[in-house]
Amino acid sequence: MIGGSSTSRRSVLKLMLGTTAAFAGPGLALPALAAEPPRGGTVNFILEAEPPTLVTIAHTAGGSQRISPKITEGLLTYDFDLKPRPVLATAWDVAPDGLTYTFKLRQGVKWHDGRDFTSADVAYSFGLLKQSHPRGRGTFANVTEVTTPDAFTIVLKLSKPTPFLLSALDATESPIVPKHVYEGTDPLTNKNGSAPIGTGPFMFKEWVKGSHVLLERNPNYWDAGKPHLDRVVVRFIADEAARAAGFETGELDIGAGPPVARADLDRLKELPQLAFEDRGGEYNASLTQLFFNYENPIFKDIRVRQAIAHAIDTTLLLETVWYGYGKVSPTVVSPYLTKFHDPSVPPYAFDAAKAEKLLDEAGFPRKSGGTRFPLRLYNNPYYGRGAGEFIRQALTAIGIAVDLQNFDFSTYIVKTYTERKFDLTVEALSNIFDPNIGVQRAYWSKNFKIGLPFSNASHYENPEIDRLLEASATEADEEQRVQLWRDIQRKLYDDVASVTLIAPQPVTIFNKRVKNHTLGAAGVNASFADVYVES
Repeated sequence: MIGGSSTSRRSVLKLMLGTTAAFAGPGLALPALAAEPPRGGTVNFILEAEPPTLVTIAHTAGGSQRISPKITEGLLTYDFDLKPRPVLATAWDVAPDGLTYTFKLRQGVKWHDGRDFTSADVAYSFGLLKQSHPRGRGTFANVTEVTTPDAFTIVLKLSKPTPFLLSALDATESPIVPKHVYEGTDPLTNKNGSAPIGTGPFMFKEWVKGSHVLLERNPNYWDAGKPHLDRVVVRFIADEAARAAGFETGELDIGAGPPVARADLDRLKELPQLAFEDRGGEYNASLTQLFFNYENPIFKDIRVRQAIAHAIDTTLLLETVWYGYGKVSPTVVSPYLTKFHDPSVPPYAFDAAKAEKLLDEAGFPRKSGGTRFPLRLYNNPYYGRGAGEFIRQALTAIGIAVDLQNFDFSTYIVKTYTERKFDLTVEALSNIFDPNIGVQRAYWSKNFKIGLPFSNASHYENPEIDRLLEASATEADEEQRVQLWRDIQRKLYDDVASVTLIAPQPVTIFNKRVKNHTLGAAGVNASFADVYVES
């Protein structure tokens, strides 16, 4: 047991009792099973877009989050109500002042190349996350020291409390990578991103670009008897109709998002071999937003931003592009993140006449051709092209000449976060489980960095917002922290810092023969160690 005061030891015992009692053995929590799950088989797992990397140490791409945890694990995972469960950490203690975190690590774990997993790997991973991860830069900002008293103990020292840190240690968010592979390299370009070595239930076999990633069973996995599957084939199919056909024919077994056009969901629900799951999105709380590039001086005038906001009918957008599967979200905090969301903030009223008047007042009247000025609009392909086309039409109607540019996912990331040649971008970001992780990254001026994906794409700078974000990140009193986030939502809304659009409803489609795929808040982004198939 972890050393320290008797109070500390009691808190560790309490945590262990609270986090391990529901577990069947050392692995993930399982429902009661009538018999041992059958061994063997392959699951075909579909992704809408091919990810730029297979490890999330420096990336938060949706496809990467689907694949990475099956190979590369985190210290913890979380059940549906976001309570932590052990993975590479078996016990943990947070000091009463919130400034010291101590973790006991699982012993006997091997990297896929046969090397021993130790606390040195965890310490090095935390350093990479703080330096290079889009959200980790904020999550671990107050971590001032990481020590390794022994090979299976890790201690974090913080300068200020970080109330969300213990919730940030899932494999999707904070993967633990091998120090001996990453040391002395750039995590964004390290070869491990395309041929990863992890501790997880599946081992990387091959990545055929444009086709699939093949993962095979780890025969030396620390959770004896798992995984049950022989292999997972992660398929990349860009065409929505082809993905729907794959589920109909049985070629595809499972996918999330949903993995097909929402227009096809009602039809697919009629097929007897398929089932649907709306849990498993609790760790993400996805949100679609329209971001301005503030390096374009036209957006310095709030009337231009207000005009764009009033030109978009978000209710119609939800019905026509998302087919009603989601909620209109006027604020930067998703309505699915209920504790922090402020329901009193109304959507910007759809009013094209008001939008035109605002643009006239801002000094941008319609010219002889009927247009006011041109804008280049990018569209994150993760949710398809519908939202970008809808916004293009809405802005064209008020005299803005929109050049809508669609790219594959990897190109979109480079164009948006490195080349930065956009004026507007329809971005799909996740609030994650806490707004200081999922929302702060997009509006905190200190999180602007060329080439850092899914960060402050707008290059938004607001000292008052910075102050509130930083205060909320260290506020230990939950009620005060919620109030700070209500203030942040209202101020960003009043400033039209971005136009928040839709919080999509998560939908997982699966063949009924695939079992144990959604056991916690990460849903199908989890390891698949417990997944099995019925013959």
